[in-house]
Amino acid sequence: MSGAVSRLGVGYRLVCLPVFAAIALAFPGAAAAQDYVVPRTADGQPDLQGIWQAVNTAVWNVQDHAAEYGVPAGQGVVVGNHLPYQPWALEQRQQNYENRHTLDTEANCKMVGVPRITYMPYPFQIIQSADQIVMIYEWVHTIRNIFLGGERLEGPIQWYMGDSRGHWEGDTLVVDVVHFTDETWFDRSGNFHSDALHVVERYTPVGPDHLMYEVTVTDPEVFTEPWQMRMPLYRRQEEDIRILEYECYALAEDLNQEQTGESQ
Repeated sequence: MSGAVSRLGVGYRLVCLPVFAAIALAFPGAAAAQDYVVPRTADGQPDLQGIWQAVNTAVWNVQDHAAEYGVPAGQGVVVGNHLPYQPWALEQRQQNYENRHTLDTEANCKMVGVPRITYMPYPFQIIQSADQIVMIYEWVHTIRNIFLGGERLEGPIQWYMGDSRGHWEGDTLVVDVVHFTDETWFDRSGNFHSDALHVVERYTPVGPDHLMYEVTVTDPEVFTEPWQMRMPLYRRQEEDIRILEYECYALAEDLNQEQTGESQ
């Protein structure tokens, strides 16, 4: 019996090793992807144009989380899986979670901010010109302008999507974003920030159909130190794929109406 088990184990390894090797070669972070030559636009910039989408559970919770009703279990996108909240902010995060169905901007059909808009469960499109990159999101008709150069407007200014200024570092688009409102969250579980939020995004093409999306978050009002997220973005492959219209109906309005009706 032990010999049969041993032979089974050897057979399993012989079968699986080529499969694992194939997966490693196909994965955009593998060594083979280092040979990828990034296409260029007519202006000579790396060409990131297309329709992209994150495929993960970060919209529910950017950290590791178990499944619950209406929420799939998921592996986090936070590097190290730790959010360095100040003690008071950790308590606020819990209060946000308990009131998430009425306080979250997504529940109120508002724009959800940066970086959350990137990993909403809807596609978005990248369009490039020589001095500007436009990102068009399916969620509530959100349009984001990333200016390549130019001076920021003087603050303080509170915008849902912030003020985005980009530049190229090799093949990577680096976007520096400030001037946020404190209304948006990082996810549906109440992870939040203040209006002092500073986001630096990095979009790196690692294959013809993959971008690596990396984010550094700094907010001295809420966190004790900067922290990072990382996730792949995938090019949508359907024929004639396009950004559709998402007309949102506020869940918070339903809940408020129900509560008002109950009180009467």
